[in-house]
Amino acid sequence: MSIKKKLGMGIASAALGIALVGGGTFAYFSDTEVSNNTFAAGTLDLAVNPSVVIDVDNLKPGDVMVREFALENNGSLDISSIELATAYNVIDAKGDNVDDFGKHIKVLFLENADKTGDGWVIGDYNDVISETTLYDLKNMTPDAVENLNHWITELLGLGGEDSGLAAGDNDQMFVAFEFVDNDADQNEFQGDSLELEWTFTAHQTEGELR
Repeated sequence: MSIKKKLGMGIASAALGIALVGGGTFAYFSDTEVSNNTFAAGTLDLAVNPSVVIDVDNLKPGDVMVREFALENNGSLDISSIELATAYNVIDAKGDNVDDFGKHIKVLFLENADKTGDGWVIGDYNDVISETTLYDLKNMTPDAVENLNHWITELLGLGGEDSGLAAGDNDQMFVAFEFVDNDADQNEFQGDSLELEWTFTAHQTEGELR
């Protein structure tokens, strides 16, 4: 094969290659739009007002203490439940305790008045805690915003708010503590003190289609 034919074939091959490459490119119309989206999370912001529910001294067996406080939902999300956890520390002044001071401090009631509604008219109080010592409460986590109205109360239209705490709302709480007089020798507790810590933990409502 002559050099001219070889060059001719080379040129043809090159031209074919260029044609193939050229055939692989094409022009088209296009239009682009950008969608800017936002996912903003809500907030759970629970407050106890006042933050110190009780601060009392010089107690003796038989004393009863009634206090009032509010649970406030200052967040943007509704709260489905508020678990109450109890912890305490006993300061044994004389170092002679054989019993737990927490067994002698009883919560007579912790009432959610907003959930009680008008149930009190028939004696139905929404007590989330009733007749329970601090010692026993350590193993319990009652829901402070649960509606416990009796069905008769609901039937009569006397019930309070539904369970939970809506954003921007608050529930009024009443609590009564008793230093139980057990008609026995309680001298070991003279001069002692008990530091109570109540932790309220709010939980969101279930997720929903948005």
